[in-house]
Amino acid sequence: MSEPALLALRGASFGYEDGPAVLDGLDFEVREGRALALLGRNGSGKTTLMRLLSGGLRPEGGQLTVRGEPVTYGRKGLTRLRTTVQAVVQDPDDQLFAASVAQDVSFGPLNLGLPDAEARLRVAEALAALDITALADRPTHLLSYGQRKRAAIAGAVAMRPRVLILDEPTAGLDPDGQERLLATLDRLRAGGTTVVMATHDVDLALRWADDAALLTPDGVRTGPAAALLARTDLLSRAGLRLPWGVAAARLLRARGLLPDTAPGPRTAEELAAVVPGLPLSP
Repeated sequence: MSEPALLALRGASFGYEDGPAVLDGLDFEVREGRALALLGRNGSGKTTLMRLLSGGLRPEGGQLTVRGEPVTYGRKGLTRLRTTVQAVVQDPDDQLFAASVAQDVSFGPLNLGLPDAEARLRVAEALAALDITALADRPTHLLSYGQRKRAAIAGAVAMRPRVLILDEPTAGLDPDGQERLLATLDRLRAGGTTVVMATHDVDLALRWADDAALLTPDGVRTGPAAALLARTDLLSRAGLRLPWGVAAARLLRARGLLPDTAPGPRTAEELAAVVPGLPLSP
């Protein structure tokens, strides 16, 4: 018998007041150690799904489970859930509120009732993990956008969650900021954190994720990212385009430059390795 999913929704339904159901009878799993990209058009239910997974919303039907155990929505049950799952919203200004970075990052651990020494240790670890130790005493309103993103994620990391859910974490970042954030997420994953990322960027999803979940009007389809993001029928129903890496792989195979069994390129560097001499920039 297989081990239960780290986090799962079973038969979950939810709709907002005076509106149609956003999700209806949804089955969804987050498997431990698998980087998961969540994709879909605006209004497809991504934000609602993330809030259900993190306990911000309670399903009207069905249930949320952690390792097969149903989540309860009293104070004790939600506290237990939030030590397992943390979500970071797209706009860091919706999440940062304390005077300094260290004070903001310390809010969650202190709210758990941890001793000051333990809270300080968690803050130091989270700041180091996000490479913002030097910003500990910086007022949050003086941070750059990328620094505010990192500070918001550090606040979640200080809770030491098993699952970290991020809503469009690379949105608004310049290319260098995106690369630094992805390197940070790789370090968190190496440390045992399972990361779920909602994104509109199919190229990023193909490059970064082990698995992808496409939200379509017919429900959600989940599977290995490389296979799922090559399904033009599903991408169309999800309002997404074909990733350039998939299109490049098809062209390379048609020209006999890439064996059928070889994985396609996900970055410019991987494309250049397949086609020697190909310039990486104009």
